[in-house]
Amino acid sequence: MPWAEVHWRSAVIDKHTTAQVLLPSVGRGPFPVFYLLHGLSDDSTNWLRRTRLEWYLRDLPLIVVMPDGYRSFYTDNEQGGAFARHIGVELVDFIDRNFQTRAERGGRAIGGLSMGGYGALRLGLGFPDTFASVNSHSGAIGWASADFSDAAIAAGRHREKPPELVAELRRIFGERPNGTSHDLLVHARRAQAAGRLPRLLLDCGTADYLLADNREFHALLEREGVPHEYREHPGAHDWDYWDRHVQDALEFHCRNLGIERSPVPGR
Repeated sequence: MPWAEVHWRSAVIDKHTTAQVLLPSVGRGPFPVFYLLHGLSDDSTNWLRRTRLEWYLRDLPLIVVMPDGYRSFYTDNEQGGAFARHIGVELVDFIDRNFQTRAERGGRAIGGLSMGGYGALRLGLGFPDTFASVNSHSGAIGWASADFSDAAIAAGRHREKPPELVAELRRIFGERPNGTSHDLLVHARRAQAAGRLPRLLLDCGTADYLLADNREFHALLEREGVPHEYREHPGAHDWDYWDRHVQDALEFHCRNLGIERSPVPGR
């Protein structure tokens, strides 16, 4: 299927950056768009290099955009770039200007893995007028409500993490992100109160080290009465798991975006 690597300059983060764009081989535009986010140690190419994503999309009239989110967690960093605005507003506007998209809420979905799972929820819930559906695979959800204060660090609350990572997370989320713009529950409450809550799908592997955080967030959403789907599957925090379950995410978003599979030319 057609594939473009887009290089462009972001005014929001003041940097030249990159996105991979998969274009459909079937159907006629304008097309809905699925924004697919990578994890902490990855870049915009990993979904293409580590999964069979192109094959899974072969009969879908759907554009897939994979931006480079660096190590930002796709949120507006306390000390650093405004990555939520960069991806959730600026990139969306750029894609709508340059590709044949359905430039409306009902034509957009977002998802991701690990850091990108958190990022998809942060952007989908934070910009509920932009995205109709959101999915998170193995979301790195807990760090956005952790305590990174000097007292917490001195008490050894993060002793299992490398000090460099703790310092990085503190620069991103601040000392106490709970209740701030990084807190997913804050955004979920606002979106639901406004009647604009996107459809939500969360999944995690039963051998994933982030399973407890995902179960806890699922329980919080249930307690708040926030509609969502939550699934656990066999698997760990790895590409075997994500390659399998990105197929579930595509089915979920197709239902919500009104996409039907098209006949593949030559078959």
